[in-house]
Amino acid sequence: VQLVESGGGLVQPGGSLRLSCATSGFTFNTYPLSWVRQAPGKGLEWVSTINARDDTAWYADSVKGRFTISRDNAKNTLYLQMNSLKPEDTAVYYCAKDSTRGQGTQVTVSS
Repeated sequence: VQLVESGGGLVQPGGSLRLSCATSGFTFNTYPLSWVRQAPGKGLEWVSTINARDDTAWYADSVKGRFTISRDNAKNTLYLQMNSLKPEDTAVYYCAKDSTRGQGTQVTVSS
């Protein structure tokens, strides 16, 4: 299993970013996939999960209404559209399949 995140960066409060996670090594369209994040000095925080069967998605209360998870089964890629970003969204973001995570991508929200 390989998970490779990209799309992070520095953005001002209120801005947007779209994260991508390119995957390989498993049958993409049969597994639920998630985004988790880790802020400096804090533990892992679950952000969102999307299921494989019908794209039903779940979100942490802290991101509900601002973040959208999606998947492209043709490209074996998971996405996280992040809008209205806040400084407290600053973290390393990881995509995850079961207990496997990628290397992460840094998101910094700062003016």
